[in-house]
Amino acid sequence: MTGDDMIRVLRRISHEILETHRGADELVLVGIHTRGAVLAKLLGETIGEFENIAVPVGSIDIGLYRDDRDLRGDIEPRETHIPIDITGRHVLIVDDVLYTGRTVRASLDALTDIGRAVTTELAVLVDRGHRELPIRADYVGKNIPTSREETVRVRLMDTDGDMGVFIERVKAA
Repeated sequence: MTGDDMIRVLRRISHEILETHRGADELVLVGIHTRGAVLAKLLGETIGEFENIAVPVGSIDIGLYRDDRDLRGDIEPRETHIPIDITGRHVLIVDDVLYTGRTVRASLDALTDIGRAVTTELAVLVDRGHRELPIRADYVGKNIPTSREETVRVRLMDTDGDMGVFIERVKAA
């Protein structure tokens, strides 16, 4: 997926969100650090352009909510910033790649500590399959079937200096 493909996908997802919610008045986007936060910002800007409003966009750190924190070593804490109270709003969690579902589960736990949304949905740029939990995305940019020996790398201008989605084979140890 090229940078241009990603922009088209984000525009399509924005339209799907607006169709589902019949506007963006009660919508809050929350991106999972790091690339999910960047994608949430891009989606918020795109939806804002379409609706001529400022869409609240925040970011969430799920490090303390992960079920594998003991296995991951040092997890650098990042700031959770939600610009408005999510209680009574429609929250859209945004992430780059949906794989096992464990990151999304952690984000749901983190959001529960912040407030009680009317609805919580999920938008991802790439769904690669291999779910370990019963979680699915409401909005998907692209389904990319992969093997467990492959990884999907998303590169974004804000974090990586260029844009694209790449599939890499994991090298055997």
